Amino acid sequence: MSKELRYSESPSTEVSRTIPASPEVLWVLLSDINLPARFSTEFKGAEWLDGASAPAVGARFRGTNEHSHIGNWSSESTITVFEPQQHIEWQVDGGGGPAATWGFRLEATTDGTVVTQYCTLGPGRSGLNAAIENRPDKEHKIIAYRLEEHAANMERNLEGIASLI
Repeated sequence: MSKELRYSESPSTEVSRTIPASPEVLWVLLSDINLPARFSTEFKGAEWLDGASAPAVGARFRGTNEHSHIGNWSSESTITVFEPQQHIEWQVDGGGGPAATWGFRLEATTDGTVVTQYCTLGPGRSGLNAAIENRPDKEHKIIAYRLEEHAANMERNLEGIASLI
């Protein structure tokens, strides 16, 4: 039996794909904060904030999302890791800490580059908390469903990125 998912334990998911391109080529795509909007069913786009115009540690952006069951919303995020051709990560602002942490990691191989996109929920508050508080007996199912949605969109992202090569 699988472990019960609890929001307080910052559950996560990730997907990986080997793409036949160098980290240098892929980095140009992955460092564009709007690229996932081309492939995701939920993320619709982002805009830089506070005068930022490119990713760097501390740069902030506002992302816009749409979900048939949740509605439309925007959130602000901060780039927390920026290691060119290796790793980019951002945290979504939430009450009491990040609502989520998202990122891409790249690892060069003889076949190209393994690109991994990941997402960790919490520990700060997000829209997911209201659903869990409304049905605490369904916390595991609510989180599992949301992580499955995120993983499906991450698969779309990596497939889309591969199609651009």
